[in-house]
Amino acid sequence: MDNDFQNIRVHPRPSASHKLRVGVLFGGRSGEHEISLISARSVMRVMDPEKYEVIPIGITRDGRWLGSGDPMAALNQGDESLSSPVALLGDPSYRGVVSLRELEPHLARAMLAELDVVFPVLHGPYGEDGTVQGLLDIAGIPYVGAGVTASALGMDKAIFKDLMRAHGLPVVKYVVVKRKEWERDPEGTMDRVEEALGYPVFTKPANLGSSVGVHRCRDRQELAQGLRDAARYDRKLLVEAAVPQAREIEVSVLGNDDPIASVPGEIIPSREFYSYAAKYLDDGDRASKLLIPAPLPPELAERARELAIRAYLAVDCAGMARVDFLLCRETGELFVSEINTIPGFTAISMYPKLWEASGIPYPELIDRLIQLALERYADRARCAISYQPEEEVL
Repeated sequence: MDNDFQNIRVHPRPSASHKLRVGVLFGGRSGEHEISLISARSVMRVMDPEKYEVIPIGITRDGRWLGSGDPMAALNQGDESLSSPVALLGDPSYRGVVSLRELEPHLARAMLAELDVVFPVLHGPYGEDGTVQGLLDIAGIPYVGAGVTASALGMDKAIFKDLMRAHGLPVVKYVVVKRKEWERDPEGTMDRVEEALGYPVFTKPANLGSSVGVHRCRDRQELAQGLRDAARYDRKLLVEAAVPQAREIEVSVLGNDDPIASVPGEIIPSREFYSYAAKYLDDGDRASKLLIPAPLPPELAERARELAIRAYLAVDCAGMARVDFLLCRETGELFVSEINTIPGFTAISMYPKLWEASGIPYPELIDRLIQLALERYADRARCAISYQPEEEVL
């Protein structure tokens, strides 16, 4: 398997006289705001200063972009005076962040930093869902990770499951509930869920991650509480049948058109399931455990890697993703749960740790992701943007 990880060629690094300017986006208008700050801090800490000039760009909870000064401190302390407002224009003539304070006199003077590539470390809506990716596409700036379509498909867990099913990939039974439907007819909605799935079930917002708003429901009362909480975060709610004695298996994927998969890992949650508290609040002896590699028979581990790549290609992903599975202890069935197109990126997060176990250390992983972003941008640039008759082209 080691040879698999040589498929992605790392191009020669920029010379010291021309470091790549990498804009790192973090924060955002999402319930995963704090997690984004932790991931971004870790990414920036390991980026080689001999290769990269890092441009931190923070996004506040209300959507204001901050650059220069110390945007990380500004977001952590809630003090915007520690940074200054900036904007990214939808104009490829100005490929960078612009200082809004300097905008009126002359646009060129307002250019704070031209960017070679952007590394979005944004989890959840307005960052992982294709919105920022669309803005970067319009601005003509290369970026790490999935494009608009794959980002949107990965974020919407309901549509993602529809797509997996269409591609013949195994998923658990599920029901989609609209918030207005739940508010208009809660009893009828719960009847529909019970008839389709029974108990226990999991309720969750369709467009959020990090287990925010996720609940395990064993009866009608808990189902009502779970749907009510999920409806706080999204207009679309997902209810999934619980897998008996489920094991949580995760696989990291890396690449563009020819992706490779890491060794699988397993989560041993500190609580009944891998909730927000189990992910981020429990520590020390109470912390959730990561088993890398996962203790799986070789054929099952290979099955997980194969399904991860199939799911990745099905959504037309690029750069990176972590594909999560549920493994039934009783039957050995493996179900595709979700795909995370911007997975957690701290030094102890599953995505980089799986690659470290597969032979790609964290700093090299950052290098490869940036190179993949530039390769994908170059490939997109080959597409014609005006019509020419075929005979003229030939």
